[in-house]
Amino acid sequence: MTLNTILFTPQLITELYKRSLIEINKKEFTTTENTEQVNWKFLGENRKNILILVNNPDVVFLPDAQLDFLTKLLSACNLNPGDVAVLNFNTHPTLNSKDLITHFNSKTIFLFGVEPGSIGMPILFPHFQIQNFNNCTYLFTPSLSELENDKLLKSKFWVCLKKIFNL
Repeated sequence: MTLNTILFTPQLITELYKRSLIEINKKEFTTTENTEQVNWKFLGENRKNILILVNNPDVVFLPDAQLDFLTKLLSACNLNPGDVAVLNFNTHPTLNSKDLITHFNSKTIFLFGVEPGSIGMPILFPHFQIQNFNNCTYLFTPSLSELENDKLLKSKFWVCLKKIFNL
């Protein structure tokens, strides 16, 4: 193996450059699923075009405690579960950001424990940095379970919510 053959996954790059914004060649990211053939399984009605991506391998969407926490967060933002779409990325790991925006007509996407690189974002950004890209607002945070159990993380998240929803 030579240095020219080492492959860096998006997750590894994110770990190496946690505090930097990196632009990646857009041509490297293509979807392997045709969005018309995807069996979209999500919670909510997506009335406000807000997509919430989670990554839970053990449940279809969210464990009850996380769903309760998310419902409280939405309520604090004058939203309810019908205003959003909650998609478990674990059930659709090959979809990219373009597929997600196209299908859900997303204006805001929350990435709870889902790395921006794992959805083929051509930019990477750290937790709690509100990122506007292609007419969509992204927020990457730790998982809901991590947020729920850490007051400092919750307060950082709340600051971001206030900016995003003008609260």
